[in-house]
Amino acid sequence: MNALLSTLALLGLASAAVAHEDIADLYPQSELYAKPVQVIPGVWSAIGATAPPTYENSGHNNNLSFIVTGDGVVVINGGASVRLAKALHDEIKAVTDQPVKLVINENGQGHAMLGNAYWADLGVDILAHEDATEVVEKDADFILMGMQRYNRDKAEGTRVVPANLSFTDEYDASMGGVTIKALHLGPAHDPGDVQVWLPDLGMVIAGDIAFHERMPPIFEGTCTACWIETFEGPFTELGATYVIPGHGHPTNMDMVRMETVGYLTDLREKIRAHIDEGGDLAGAYYVDQTRWEYLDTFEELATKNAGRVYEEMEWE
Repeated sequence: MNALLSTLALLGLASAAVAHEDIADLYPQSELYAKPVQVIPGVWSAIGATAPPTYENSGHNNNLSFIVTGDGVVVINGGASVRLAKALHDEIKAVTDQPVKLVINENGQGHAMLGNAYWADLGVDILAHEDATEVVEKDADFILMGMQRYNRDKAEGTRVVPANLSFTDEYDASMGGVTIKALHLGPAHDPGDVQVWLPDLGMVIAGDIAFHERMPPIFEGTCTACWIETFEGPFTELGATYVIPGHGHPTNMDMVRMETVGYLTDLREKIRAHIDEGGDLAGAYYVDQTRWEYLDTFEELATKNAGRVYEEMEWE
């Protein structure tokens, strides 16, 4: 545990030095934004930029993790392109000779699944929640074109490949003596959010139910009340000691609760007061969120989030 805390402290200091717009690529010799680090024995994560996807970060703005078991490797997130997936695989091969046997997409967003083609071409099974697979199949062209716009030549060779395995509530991905549970605990950030739970290690690779260091984006149709309920209920009840969030450095439950549930609750309270005072959508964009302006992507997301929560709460 002391080793983990030391690692987290160093990572946190590195990230806190400057605002996200000013942080240079941390691993320029690779398509990855940052080199993978071992968070606890056998569990590695390449921490993405806490910023929107750009050509400079190659779309690596989420966490790409992998678990080395006694009988193969489980990868969490396919990556934003086939080139990014290959870059992650190169790092895996530097750590272990064991083959990648399973890729888990944490949701249906581009940075979670557009690299699936790389893994599928190697014959690797890909797992996603059934709702995420539905999103991918419905919005495939839109998702791919969005990545091609910012990634330009780095998008070459990428095609949409949906997961070939799906589940509803739980999937047992255990292998090589490591208990690995892919879980869908309830509605949260995006349809089909997956949490990867390692109960014997006290580690949850949380995906986008848990944010840390950057502002959570609220999408059209996101139920923030449901998100809070899922977080405070079955997610908290896992009793995780260590958390790798969807974005931001590895941390613990207290931190992701503060910067996810704390933010969502505060914004909902501000919007509720605004509605009760007769406020309209135009005014909702200006509710006071300065408490959270230290979070990366605040400038990009704060007003959008306020408008979407207003639309959610107007008829509650």
